[in-house]
Amino acid sequence: MEHVLADPPGVLALPATSPARCAVLVLAGSSGRIETDRVRLLARHGAAALSFRWFGAPDQPPGICEVALETFEPALDRLASLSGEVAVLGMSKGAEAALLLAGKDPRITAVAALSPTSVVWANVGPGSDGRERPQRSSWTERGNPLPFVPYDDEWQSDSTTGPPAFRRRYEQSLRSFPARAEEAAIAVERIGGRVLLTAGGDDQVWPADWFADRIAARRAAHGRTTEVLTDSAAGHRISFPGEAELPAASRPIAHGGSRQADAAFGSRVWPALLDLLRLG
Repeated sequence: MEHVLADPPGVLALPATSPARCAVLVLAGSSGRIETDRVRLLARHGAAALSFRWFGAPDQPPGICEVALETFEPALDRLASLSGEVAVLGMSKGAEAALLLAGKDPRITAVAALSPTSVVWANVGPGSDGRERPQRSSWTERGNPLPFVPYDDEWQSDSTTGPPAFRRRYEQSLRSFPARAEEAAIAVERIGGRVLLTAGGDDQVWPADWFADRIAARRAAHGRTTEVLTDSAAGHRISFPGEAELPAASRPIAHGGSRQADAAFGSRVWPALLDLLRLG
């Protein structure tokens, strides 16, 4: 069964048999898309899965700029009413949100962060004022911007042909603002539930493999375990078995990897994801 959500736009897919074995909030990254294919796939395996537009809709910032973490609360409330096992599956900037939410909401029993970051970053796109500058946090909580790492304006892309790769921009910004990076570190040690991280070694959007190592190390220092899956040939975006091919990004950038490598990595991640969600 599937419900189309109107405000904000989204979709809730329910399993054919009830009750749902878990309830999953599925968050896209900076594409802003509603992950219809992914929620349907999870529903076929016994989950209630919901994806919605969390920026770019009416009454929302047009970009990922000072997005209120409270934006996700109604979706989590609805999912919590469907199952006692609530998870968040986030991709890229959606993974950034997923880790922040899992550290603050004790109802979240599992989080899967695909191509994650270990710190909060500056905005991607304009805020409610329609402006991209000055740089601001991607997120707010109770009206207060979260500490963030700004982008180093001295960075210049070395891509002469094809779409630009931004990995070096993030690496340079971390080197340029070490104190800001320490302050903006996501408190992943507060996540009491199960954590799965996936990262491609050829990710050209940002250094997700390095971020995943930092997340796991921070959690280990606090006695927390983390499952980390990496693949040297994979890029930023992976696809799971049964998902349609991902549409082209609205803003062409280099993602790294290849269709074959990303699908192969997705096939390896899929059983671990089902196990994380208790759907295996």
